[in-house]
Amino acid sequence: MSANSNFDRVELEATIRRLIELIGEDPDSKELAATPKRVALMYEEILSGRHIDPADILSETYEADHDEMVMVSGIRFSSMCEHHLLPFFGVAHVAYIPNLSGRIVGISKLAKLVEAMSMRLQVQERMTKEIAESIVEQLKPQGVMVVVEAEHLCMAIRGVKSPGSKVVTSSVRGRFRKDPLTRSEALQLIGRERGWGMP
Repeated sequence: MSANSNFDRVELEATIRRLIELIGEDPDSKELAATPKRVALMYEEILSGRHIDPADILSETYEADHDEMVMVSGIRFSSMCEHHLLPFFGVAHVAYIPNLSGRIVGISKLAKLVEAMSMRLQVQERMTKEIAESIVEQLKPQGVMVVVEAEHLCMAIRGVKSPGSKVVTSSVRGRFRKDPLTRSEALQLIGRERGWGMP
């Protein structure tokens, strides 16, 4: 993972310490004394994707003489909602049809792409679109389909308090958008992933 060059851990620790004070707790207590450092380190880790360039992930392709669907389903991820700074997590299903030259990308790269797009302040809708756009831009495929399903803690523990509810988003390009049969095939393959992927 790329280091977050703009990340000021010392300042963040001080801010978290102040937050603890503002909610009425003692940041010098035995239980909370190390919390600012722990939280700062956590944020540095889970938001480290914001400086990763998708082009670096997808730049290496292979000649495979394959021009039919490639899918990686059930890619587990966790991200941080930018609205409430609470996690959302779930699975992504990524499918693409290579261009007519038949060049493909290593399948692990699709999982790395999902990881890079999720390890930043995000909203699920934009994350889904960014994954699809990165594949379109770098691989020039005949089609791309990305489906993301996630549970949001901002819905589970506050507001409507609806634990277990899932948000499903999709971004569909090229042949997957134009050809209903191709789109249906992809959805059927995704549907086999344990009832849409989450236990």
